[in-house]
Amino acid sequence: MNNYFAHETAVIDDGCEIGAGTKIWHFSHIMPNCKIGKNCNLGQNVVVSPNVILGENVKVQNNVSIYSGVICEDDVFLGPSMVFTNVINPRSAIVRRGEYQKTMVKKGASIGANATIVCGNNIGEYAFIGAGAVVTKEVLPYALVVGNPSKQIGWISEYGHRLKFNEHGFARCKESGEKYQLKNNKVEKIA
Repeated sequence: MNNYFAHETAVIDDGCEIGAGTKIWHFSHIMPNCKIGKNCNLGQNVVVSPNVILGENVKVQNNVSIYSGVICEDDVFLGPSMVFTNVINPRSAIVRRGEYQKTMVKKGASIGANATIVCGNNIGEYAFIGAGAVVTKEVLPYALVVGNPSKQIGWISEYGHRLKFNEHGFARCKESGEKYQLKNNKVEKIA
């Protein structure tokens, strides 16, 4: 008996690991050798390719394909129809399966609807990728990036609010009250 839920139209291949409390919805396909953590939610028409790793509490909205080479840590949010790539120069007539590039999405990061993450570009902890953005380079932890190609326009808290740093490099999240410091173009949460 499974300790996860899969809709009757979902296809779950042999050889994958799925954590307790995870939900897999309509017309999704979970391929062999992938690992999905506990309490994840995979929406309608989601594909998880071989060797993909999803941490715990990952939310994958409808129409997302997570290709081989992608690793998402805990608490990652993947918005509707966002896109990962895994080959930098794809050609139909040339097989490049041995050239898949890695993309790491770190803990707590959110990727907005219809955003594209070009392979090999990692997303830092709690970063926020705006809807429709095209990420073509590394994204720093707590960075807020938008546009095509994406560019950083600010910093964001773990609760998803813009951080406004004072002249001393400190900011406070308006929802959680947690304090952050900006130093040498890096943001850290202060305990």
